[in-house]
Amino acid sequence: MFTGLVEEVGRLVRAVKKGESMELTIEADRVLEGTKIGDSIAVSGVCLTVTSLGGSVFTADVTPQTYRHTALGVLKPGSPVNLERAMPADGRFGGHIVQGHADGTGVIVSREDEGNAVWFAFKPDDPNLMRYIVPRGSIAVDGISLTVARVDGGSFSVSIIPHTLAMTALRHKRPGDRVNLECDILGKYVEHLLGFGQKSGGRADISGGGLTEALLRENGFI
Repeated sequence: MFTGLVEEVGRLVRAVKKGESMELTIEADRVLEGTKIGDSIAVSGVCLTVTSLGGSVFTADVTPQTYRHTALGVLKPGSPVNLERAMPADGRFGGHIVQGHADGTGVIVSREDEGNAVWFAFKPDDPNLMRYIVPRGSIAVDGISLTVARVDGGSFSVSIIPHTLAMTALRHKRPGDRVNLECDILGKYVEHLLGFGQKSGGRADISGGGLTEALLRENGFI
């Protein structure tokens, strides 16, 4: 589990592709402190497992499933990547709950300066993701915990403060670039539970039905 507070910007050294599988070699500094083989590191918002360590680099495998559902496939040697180690049990939630499980990808549609801030607008490739994106809600963009400032049909916008821009790879992004998107976990879980179905014969019926007044009454909620 992560918080969406990027610890450092690393650099992709090498990407070895075999079909839709990849092995990434990433140069880093801070996130390697205390890191062991088998630990998790979020790479631009995607939770990956460290498979080897050496000097100032680590490697991680990308499965076809991850390749198809993230923007990791567009990375090239030299590409900057946001890095965050998994949150320790005694750590603080400075951002929001981020799993490192991207819901999909999106594209930057605009970037505009306003005073000391920079506005970014993003359009998810899958328009269905917009139902989880709400004004003043949380979203992770390339692993960065951000607050949704505006929702406009099939896109959403965020206002980036100077510190976030300086400390993340977002400063290198321009309109047309692809990003990984992870929506707030709360909406996804609520939606799933509401559509889980009614009990049938004392067991959960996952065929559908959703939350009903009868189901609430049966379980003592009303």
